[in-house]
Amino acid sequence: MLRTQDFKPMPARWLMWVAIATSLVLAGCASSDTRNDPAPLTQYTPQVSPAIGWRAPVGSGSSYGFAPAIVGNAVFAASRDGKVARIDAAQGTTVWNSQVAKELSAGVGSDGQTVAVVTPAGEVIALDANGEVKWRARAASEVSVVPWVGDGVVVVRSGDYRVQAFNAANGERIWSVQRPGPALALRAPARMNQIQGLILSGMPGGRLLAIEPGSGAVVWEGIVAVPRGASDLERVNDVVGIPVVRGDVFCAAAYQGRVICFNAKEGGRTVWANNLSSIVGMTADNVRAYVPDNRDRMHAYELEDGDAVWVQDALRNRRVTEPGVVGSWVLVGDLDGYVHALSAQTGELGGRISVGGGAIFAPVQTMTGGALVQAGDSSVVLIQLN
Repeated sequence: MLRTQDFKPMPARWLMWVAIATSLVLAGCASSDTRNDPAPLTQYTPQVSPAIGWRAPVGSGSSYGFAPAIVGNAVFAASRDGKVARIDAAQGTTVWNSQVAKELSAGVGSDGQTVAVVTPAGEVIALDANGEVKWRARAASEVSVVPWVGDGVVVVRSGDYRVQAFNAANGERIWSVQRPGPALALRAPARMNQIQGLILSGMPGGRLLAIEPGSGAVVWEGIVAVPRGASDLERVNDVVGIPVVRGDVFCAAAYQGRVICFNAKEGGRTVWANNLSSIVGMTADNVRAYVPDNRDRMHAYELEDGDAVWVQDALRNRRVTEPGVVGSWVLVGDLDGYVHALSAQTGELGGRISVGGGAIFAPVQTMTGGALVQAGDSSVVLIQLN
């Protein structure tokens, strides 16, 4: 099991966010080369036929802080313009749609009973399963990371390097964990996960924490990547996406860092690590891990030992999302609203579909019947593979 370590609160430091696109924009302005241009859509031999099973509107607008929550037969989703919706996962029909704020910055976290979202001012809003507001509370600062809900708590990660928990019933703040952080950090897609009853939260600076949800005790702390470089920009080194859990193994990826897997049963021992910089994070099935690098080349590694299996660069610079796996296919969204299907075995492109709505920011998530995608216009789409 993961080993217990002493926790000592650290003094607060405020975070300066850096837009993910900044470095690419500056690079494009600095020269006339085309290395940063999105790759054009390429021809491929169709091997699978993606189709839209259903589409459910939510509100207007999405960003890196938004990802639907799939809980049993329900999908909970939110939009930037302050709306939160519950959607029937089988039919795609809207059960309820509530206006909870003028603007939201992150969501949705849910355990099926409590639904949590956050405003740009750091207000945490909890709704019940019927869409009624249960309580409102204030986080320490801005939150742009999807909340985590479970074990009677709502957990948020704020911009001052704090992970805070609120009582899911009444919004009372229960605990707060803080770590020192760098001067600069990415405004990148990030989510929390759970293993052995512990909350896994990535942090700026390359750390991954395992936290006891009832007390806030940091049971384990691992290093995904170590910041390097002379300038603050060169040292930006954040854990991105969601920590992936497969049995006793859990993995994470970092910008300007590594993709790495640990064994929880063996105290968090490092199983393998490969140098790779990702902006959106990774996914895995029971055999391989899949992660796009910061140039949107997709890499596949053996989950057991980290051996490289294949690399696919057909989607280079297309700002792909965190991938999802459906059967033998790896799916990613892109800047033009397309979802691409790559063979999990070979990396070959096998299918493509446009979901519209502009650039896709939310991760592709696996669910019963296919893959769930939140389009750039905030509508939620079920993609079926035929």
